[in-house]
Amino acid sequence: MTAGSSVAKPISVAIIGTGFGGQSAAIQLLKRSQQDFVMLERRSFMGGTWCQNSYPGAQVDVQSPLYSLASEPYVWSQMFAKQPELAAYTEQVIEKYQLRDKTQLESQVTELRWLAEQQCWQLSIANKPAVYARSVICAQGPLSNAVIPDFKGRERFQGVSFHTNQWRHDVPYQGKRVAVIGSGASAAQVIPSIANEVAQLHVFQRSPHWVMPRPDRVFGPVARRLLATKLGYQTLRKAIYWGLEWRVLAFKYSHSLIKFFAQRKALKHLRSQVQDAELRAKLTPDYTIGCKRIIVSNTLYPALQLPQVSLHDKHDAIAEINERGIVTQQGQQIDLDMIVYSTGFDATDGAIGFEIIGRDGLSLQQAWQPFPHAYLGTCLPQFPNLYLVTGPNTGIGHTSAIFVIESQLKYIMSCLDHLRQQQATAIEVKADAEQNYTSMIHHEMKKTVWHSGGCNSWYKSKSGHVIAMFPGFSFTFRWMASHFKPQHHQLLYSATTSELSS
Repeated sequence: MTAGSSVAKPISVAIIGTGFGGQSAAIQLLKRSQQDFVMLERRSFMGGTWCQNSYPGAQVDVQSPLYSLASEPYVWSQMFAKQPELAAYTEQVIEKYQLRDKTQLESQVTELRWLAEQQCWQLSIANKPAVYARSVICAQGPLSNAVIPDFKGRERFQGVSFHTNQWRHDVPYQGKRVAVIGSGASAAQVIPSIANEVAQLHVFQRSPHWVMPRPDRVFGPVARRLLATKLGYQTLRKAIYWGLEWRVLAFKYSHSLIKFFAQRKALKHLRSQVQDAELRAKLTPDYTIGCKRIIVSNTLYPALQLPQVSLHDKHDAIAEINERGIVTQQGQQIDLDMIVYSTGFDATDGAIGFEIIGRDGLSLQQAWQPFPHAYLGTCLPQFPNLYLVTGPNTGIGHTSAIFVIESQLKYIMSCLDHLRQQQATAIEVKADAEQNYTSMIHHEMKKTVWHSGGCNSWYKSKSGHVIAMFPGFSFTFRWMASHFKPQHHQLLYSATTSELSS
C-alpha cells in the first residue's frame, strides 16, 4: 500500500478475536444498533480460550456465576465450571447474537498499519485480502500466544510433544510414559487428570506454587432453579464478587494479612495432603503467597504422590532433550513417549503477537520501550482508534477477568460514541494523560505482593515491571473506565489533529 492509493470503503470496526473479549465488544456494538463490524478469528473455530484449551482437567478458577458475561446468565452445573460447559456457554452466546454471520475464520492478522490519508487501519491477513477499518478492537486475549522454552535438543525428540494450549486428542496418553514440563495452573489440572491412566508421569517443576483447596460444589435441582431466575443469579453473582474483592487488601496493603489468611491456609492444605517431609519441602514455595498465580486444587497433591508419578524440582531439572526423552541435570536418562509443555504464555512483552504501526510510522514495539503500557490498559498515544482488550495492567488476581473486560468495553464504547458525536475521524489518548496513568499504576504497584513478594513471575515484563496485573480494586477500575474524560483525548479530522478542550 503506497501513500495516496485508494482503499475500499473501511468498515466501522474490526474486532480481532472471538473469545469473551471479542464477544463482549460485538454485543455492545449490536446493542448500539451498530452492524458495520467484522470479527477476525485466526483459528478454524470461534470461542477463544475455552474452546481452544481442551486439555484434560481444564476448569475455570473463578466461580462460574461471576466468570460469565453480566448480561448473559447461565444455569451452571457446578460452582467452578469445566471446559466442556464453558465451551457450551460460549457457543450459546455466539448463537444468541448470530456472531458467526459477522466472523471471518482462519484470518490470522499479521500487521496493523494506520493509513493517515485514509484515516483508517489496514489489517493485513495471512493468505487473504487486507481488511480496512476505522477502528480496531484487539481482543485476542492475554493467554493466546503459547511459549515453549528453547530446551537444548528439543527438536530431536522422536515421541509426541505439544503445548497444553494445543492438546493432541488424536494421540492417547493412556499407558504411556509422559512428562509434564511446568507446574502452573494448566499443569495442576492436567497432572491429576492423567496420572492414574499413564504408565509413568514425570513432572518437571521449576518452582513450586502455593496451592489452595478448591471450594467447589455441584448445584442441585433447587440451586439450579434459583440460578435460572434473574434475582437468584444476580444475588449469587454479587455475593461472590464482594466476597472476593476484599482480597485486594491482602494482595496490596498487607503481606501480614495475606500470610495470615491465605498462606497459613495453603500450608495447612499442603501438610494435610502431603505426609512425606522430603516431598513437602519440594512443594513449599519460598515466596509470599500471591506473588505468583495461586493454584486452586484438591487433587494435585494426591496425584503427585502416586507410585507412577515422579516430581523433579530445580535440583533435578532438564539438562537436555534427546531422541528418547529427557536427560536431567543429575545425568538420569528418562525415556518418554510424550512430552507435554505446560510452560505458559507470553502475556507481557509479546502479548499482541503481530506488528502494529501507528501514526508517523511509530511501531507498538517502539512505543512499548522499555515496557508495555496503556491508558486504562486500552489506548496509546499515536495509535488512533485502537483499543486493546486485556492490555497492559488489566489482569486481576482476585476476581473475574470478564469483569475487567466489560469495564474496558464501557470505556471503548464511550470513545466510539464521542467520536461519532463530534463527527471526527479518529480519537486517541493524549501522551500526558497516558503517562500520568502509567506512573500512577506503577507507583501503586510497589505496594503489591506481585512487586515485592519475592518471586519472578510471568506477571513481569523483561524490564522487571509488573505488566499483567491491575494494582487495586476491580470496582476502582470499573469506575475509571465508566467515567470518560474528553480532556484526556484528542480528535483527528482528516489528517490533522485537533485537541479537545477540557
